[in-house]
Amino acid sequence: MQNYDSISDTNLIRFLRDGDSSVMEYLLEKYKPLVRKKANTLFLFGGDTDDLIQEGMIGLFKAIRDYDESVGAFYPFAELCINRQIYSAIESAARKKHGPLNSYVSLSGGEEQTEGTYPVDLAAANEVNPEKLLIDRENAEDFLAGLAEHLSEMEQAVLDHYLEGLNYHQIAERMGKPDKSIDNAIQRIRRKVQENDFHT
Repeated sequence: MQNYDSISDTNLIRFLRDGDSSVMEYLLEKYKPLVRKKANTLFLFGGDTDDLIQEGMIGLFKAIRDYDESVGAFYPFAELCINRQIYSAIESAARKKHGPLNSYVSLSGGEEQTEGTYPVDLAAANEVNPEKLLIDRENAEDFLAGLAEHLSEMEQAVLDHYLEGLNYHQIAERMGKPDKSIDNAIQRIRRKVQENDFHT
């Protein structure tokens, strides 16, 4: 793949529309960590984040396909498209009343938010309307701060890495722990989220 690192996203999309098909692969790989990070802020009960990552990648593809320079920079537009696709998948699964996306707990927040993006509210976990899932960054940070009081040092480290977009195996490598230990820590965090209300 050609090295596009020094070229702006706007120019890359111009190249794509002029026939350079390899740009699509480059942009999908470039923004895949963003998709993974967004998906990892949702803990799916009885499942994993694969479904949300797939939905997020669809949103990213649509962003690349539909981007218009008049809307501003590509990054916030892509982030908004990714969020919308993920929220749409959650709403659809809730309407159907089945599937791994039917119940979830949000662990969003603690990151720099770009205008036009929204963290998901734990308190709204049973709502089916995505508009009701939107809260401000301060509330999300309050939730994470409250949760932190109930986590061990290891659990907090695991959660921090998980929200960075790392998967179980990557966290295990970084922390020098077995994969099973990381999996167990994630399950303990999930239980603590379900058993406590960290909103004031």
